Amino acid sequence: MKSKTLNNTYLSLLCSELAMLLDAGLTLSDSVQVIQEDESAKEAKVIMQTLYDSLMLGNQFHTALKEAAVFPKYMIHMVEVGERTGRLVQTLNALSEYYERQTRLSVTIKNSILYPAVLLVLMIVVVLILIVQVLPIFNDIFGRLGTQMDPFAIRLMQFGGWLGNAAIGIAIIVSAVFILILIMWIVPVFRKSIAQAFANKFGSRGVFGKIASSRFVFAMTLGMASGLDTTDSISIASAVSGGSKAVDDMHKKCVSMLEDGKTLSEALCGSGILSLQDGKMLSVGSVSGKSDLAMAEIARRSDIDVRDSIDRIVGRVEPTLVILSSAIVGVILLSVMLPLMGIMTSLG
Repeated sequence: MKSKTLNNTYLSLLCSELAMLLDAGLTLSDSVQVIQEDESAKEAKVIMQTLYDSLMLGNQFHTALKEAAVFPKYMIHMVEVGERTGRLVQTLNALSEYYERQTRLSVTIKNSILYPAVLLVLMIVVVLILIVQVLPIFNDIFGRLGTQMDPFAIRLMQFGGWLGNAAIGIAIIVSAVFILILIMWIVPVFRKSIAQAFANKFGSRGVFGKIASSRFVFAMTLGMASGLDTTDSISIASAVSGGSKAVDDMHKKCVSMLEDGKTLSEALCGSGILSLQDGKMLSVGSVSGKSDLAMAEIARRSDIDVRDSIDRIVGRVEPTLVILSSAIVGVILLSVMLPLMGIMTSLG
């Protein structure tokens, strides 16, 4: 674990452990000390020791988290709310679930991108081997037989020859592009600019819109569970799930509708954050006095919907790549084998 970036898995585990220890009757300082003693990683021990020292000086927990300078602002703010409302244990449990969901979502997205990307690379490699290495062999065979390959196969072979001659130049260009992308990703300013441009373009569409909505709903659920009122919960959720102009506009519209006297379900549905079905569930929860439970159920369903949407996309991409690669390889081989079979038949 790096000292400057605490990953979601570690944050989820830490919040869960703290909640269990506090629920068992230990003080915050004692809870942090217990966790510090059980830590095996040197960096984690240093972080826990920093928290313990700050707590022993009489600071509140959210202040200790802020002084450690390694915890996300969202966690610090929610802990502050939990301390202010006397619901720190509930807040920590909710934070643990929140970061666990973020971990699952990240893994799902990475896995959904990795396999199609590997499949695409393999397809390109197979095609390149065919046109650069295999087709010249068949061209020699046809030459010895006193004929030529199909014109389509000849053009592919010529293209493969051009690729072979330009291999060094292509490698230099690809390496330069890769290094440029790496630099842009490593440098925070460039990375944020790229992420912002991507979010503005796609942040409110399709599966990305569902991801933003899922984060908003669960963050709002956490805010309500921690004792925040509706307006503050929306403000916190907007800060976590926003980032693109379209999504931020949806959040502003929701707040505006609330200020105009609309109910929470009407504002969330009218702004496009929730579907009509989810809005109906929230409305029923409001009438029964269980809005927080209704939001928790909506968050659970939203999380499942996001993963199902990603699985559906991957389910369409994978067979498409397989069919496309099979078709390309099949066309190349048929353009060579059919004429060869014709020659062999005539010779027989």
